[in-house]
Amino acid sequence: MAGTPCRAGLSPAACREIERTLPGAVRYLRVLASGSNDQREMLRRVADQDAYGATADSFRTALNKAALTGSLNEGLSMVARDTPSRDLLSPFLLKFREHAAQSRDSLEGYLEMEGRLLAHQQERAHQRATGYMELIAELFVVLLVFPALAVLILTVASVLSPELSQDVVTPLGTFTRRELLIYASVVFVLVTGGSAAVIVTGLRPTDHAIPTYQRPSGALAVLKTATINPASAAVVVLPPALVVTVGLFLLGYAPVNVVLLGYAAYGIPVGLVAVRRASLDDAKDREIQDFVHAVSGHVSLGQPFPAAVQRVSQEVDFGPLQPDVEALAFNLSLTTAVDETDDVRAVALDRFVDRVGTPLASQTVGLVVGALESGSNTEDVFETLETEIGKLYHERKELRSRLMVYAAVGWTTALLVVGIVVAVNATVLDGFSQLSGLAESTNEMSFDPNAIDPSRDRQRFYLVTQATVVACGWFAGVASRGKYEALLHSGLLIVLTYVIFTGLGVV
Repeated sequence: MAGTPCRAGLSPAACREIERTLPGAVRYLRVLASGSNDQREMLRRVADQDAYGATADSFRTALNKAALTGSLNEGLSMVARDTPSRDLLSPFLLKFREHAAQSRDSLEGYLEMEGRLLAHQQERAHQRATGYMELIAELFVVLLVFPALAVLILTVASVLSPELSQDVVTPLGTFTRRELLIYASVVFVLVTGGSAAVIVTGLRPTDHAIPTYQRPSGALAVLKTATINPASAAVVVLPPALVVTVGLFLLGYAPVNVVLLGYAAYGIPVGLVAVRRASLDDAKDREIQDFVHAVSGHVSLGQPFPAAVQRVSQEVDFGPLQPDVEALAFNLSLTTAVDETDDVRAVALDRFVDRVGTPLASQTVGLVVGALESGSNTEDVFETLETEIGKLYHERKELRSRLMVYAAVGWTTALLVVGIVVAVNATVLDGFSQLSGLAESTNEMSFDPNAIDPSRDRQRFYLVTQATVVACGWFAGVASRGKYEALLHSGLLIVLTYVIFTGLGVV
């Protein structure tokens, strides 16, 4: 997605990260402002939230500079001057300073208005990104179908143009011109697929980025989490996939199929783990909405937050989220924290967010503690939290629906190319082979009798087709949920194409 305009010489990635996190930080500041007018404390609470990324880093920098200069206004001015986000964060910091100097009501009103403005800007940016993605999808289809058609045309043209069968000496050996064009087509479709996947990742709304999974430390922990963590599965599956690859080679499979099926043996299991983890995260995110709504109802009746959590954990079944809710209720019931300087609620909620492990949890639940500690009205805090979590969950579902269209485009393009090549294999090649044989027996036809070799050309068509479906799988998987699903989609398409061509006796 096109990011916030960035100051010359500074990181565009920082601009995009600020664009992603500033709206949520502003909404959090509004809740904090309802209970406190201490600007330093408000900024510190945002700076302590990892969910606010580069915005939190900028606030932390402002506080550090304020500590050095003795003036928060000076610290805010310095960050506003130096930040790469000249059109979002810079004016926000200056206006924040201005309204904070007037009154708490003025600051709270400004933050509410700014939060709405930023939300509208994000929505417009999402719409622009959707338009770009539609254009990329259309261009992707053309670019990936064209090489396969070009190879078919070259095969037919080689009958009439003997020049295509002339040898060309290259550093890698001697090839015919047609071979070079075919191999160039293979490279082209792979580069196109990889480039399209990168572009789709960049166009994804920055506030709904693809989750990143961290591999735990220790071999035993990696093994234990291999069924729910794709980063762990990527390591655990590698040795078996190598064994499968070596086994295929020893069984006499063609080198191309050894590489392709070995890739599928690795990519499909890793991708399935990613799908399983994504389904679990989606289920937890659905339950978080119900959990927050239930807690909010009890808090609005005057119950303390720990008692409200304890009660809903006993009265409501939150499915896959239930163990995390019960752990939160238990941790909130503790009278002391491990570190006596820590607040029990802060520690308990931090552990809850870590256990849930979804971006939605970190973007929403983490704001509760700071808001309550700042003296904000409890009902206002949970009302804001309900609004925030409902908004984010709805946006994620809407984005998921839109991106599934592009995943379908990838699969449709792959199947289209497979169908075209299968039809050519079944009809055209044998016909031209007979025509070339006729040309060899008579001198009246100017056909190159060696131009068509059905066995050789079927193998070349197969190579181009597999390269195309791999590229389509990358595009479909990244559009769906990222690099791990790209392994799954490309692996499945490889196996499907292998089965079809094997059934037709091509490989």
